Amino acid sequence: MGDDRHDDWTRGPELTREDAERRKAAHSGSGESTDIDPDTVRLAEVRMMDRWIGGVLAEQRRSRRWKIFFRLLFALLVIAGLCLSAYAMFLAQGDGMSTGKRHLGVVDVSGPIDASGQANAARIIEGLQRAWKDPGADAVVLHINSPGGSPVQSQRVYDEIRYLQEQGDKPILAVIEDIGASGAYYMASAADRIYASPASLVGSIGVISAGFGLKGAIDKVGVERRVFTAGENKAFMDPFSEISPSQRAFWQSVLNTTHRQFIDAVKAGRGDRLSDDPELFSGLIWTGEQAKSLGLIDDISNLEQLSRARLGEVSLKDYTPSLDPWALVSNKLTSAAAHWLGLSSGVSPVRYQLP
Repeated sequence: MGDDRHDDWTRGPELTREDAERRKAAHSGSGESTDIDPDTVRLAEVRMMDRWIGGVLAEQRRSRRWKIFFRLLFALLVIAGLCLSAYAMFLAQGDGMSTGKRHLGVVDVSGPIDASGQANAARIIEGLQRAWKDPGADAVVLHINSPGGSPVQSQRVYDEIRYLQEQGDKPILAVIEDIGASGAYYMASAADRIYASPASLVGSIGVISAGFGLKGAIDKVGVERRVFTAGENKAFMDPFSEISPSQRAFWQSVLNTTHRQFIDAVKAGRGDRLSDDPELFSGLIWTGEQAKSLGLIDDISNLEQLSRARLGEVSLKDYTPSLDPWALVSNKLTSAAAHWLGLSSGVSPVRYQLP
């Protein structure tokens, strides 16, 4: 064939069969030659087929990649679930089995004290009972690092400690780490002796109930609040409603009664070790060093020092029951959903807790 540098059939864009037929018809109408090289047409068809096949293969590759991604994601979720389950069944489980070696039986109280949290009464009491029953435990130690929380949960643990003390002579001790305040101190006050580090925060013997009054805000927005009750005081805690002087006085009486229960429990547990400082039950919080002079704790010590003093070595065994991670996540999600939907979450508005 001759020089094809200026040949439209070889230098132009790729042609489909339809393009070739239209061009043939155009050339026929203009009187030009209508001869088309069959090889050029076939080449155009092959190239078009190649592009189509390439597009199909690319789409299949993308689809395969997404399938692999989702399968890996599902596998990771399954593995994570199995790991959490294994952790709950084995790794997080307190030993609870005596090896014959003397040790301190430790039960952790960590985080806010709440029925749906990790520091709940049922879990703490179970740990106390297990440590108490183990003959290898020289003493039961409540290891506290908590700002406080639910009065009822705190009272349950307090009562259980007092009950166990009546069943035998094994000492029940409390060791405060960073903080042992409000409901956490309520628990500790039942122990035979309380220890803390010099910089630990101890005390806060008081009661709090906090909220917001949003009636003015809702009036400005122009939203009508609809609350239907039977009983004139049923909705007096509603943040979008006004609170009357009589309702305010009533709620203060509830707080005062709960505070008195707290004070009575601390006095029963600590006895004449308490100082007569008028600020002792005011809700103030002190360092461990200050708390010792006030009689809120017995001595300055941490967990390791206490073990060496009693046993001559650091010998600790954790009796804290395992924490079900699925139940914890479920409780948190339920509480969050109840909060955003404006439903009751089952948490008392009265707290032995730092603000």
